[in-house]
Amino acid sequence: MQESFTTYYQSPVGLLQIAGTPHFISEVKFIDEQHKVSPVDSGPLPAMAIQAVEQFIEYFHGQRRFFELPISQEGTPFQQKVWAELMNIPFGKTISYLELSHRLGDPKVIRAAAAANGKNNVAIIVPCHRVIGANNQLVGYAGGLPRKKWLLQFENKIAHGVQTLF
Repeated sequence: MQESFTTYYQSPVGLLQIAGTPHFISEVKFIDEQHKVSPVDSGPLPAMAIQAVEQFIEYFHGQRRFFELPISQEGTPFQQKVWAELMNIPFGKTISYLELSHRLGDPKVIRAAAAANGKNNVAIIVPCHRVIGANNQLVGYAGGLPRKKWLLQFENKIAHGVQTLF
């Protein structure tokens, strides 16, 4: 069995739980305030954990537009295809769920693509927050719509010098 780690990073949009192995990141999720985090002293963190936290610090300081971390999350072949496509959405840009389904090669898979987007376990690194609804509507985000709005406005400001998107 591979060694795994869990660490935390206090981001501007809340506490992030980062989990993985010495070889990849498998989870980044938001921890709500009411969730109690008890420190676990399991010795020194692997280099992968330190690298992930450093890249999040750079991202939230506007110095990183994409993550250079190996990731691995379990999912169906279709989910893997959706998550791979999410990685192609540039920093500071958004696409609609319909455009995502077109990029996947079939506009009829819009609901399945949205469902797969919602199953992403590696928030921010796999930028599911960059997918929005029709007519630029802010819809669906496991971390909550206020966080999605913040992330999109933050990226837009860094990429384009624009203050508001929504």
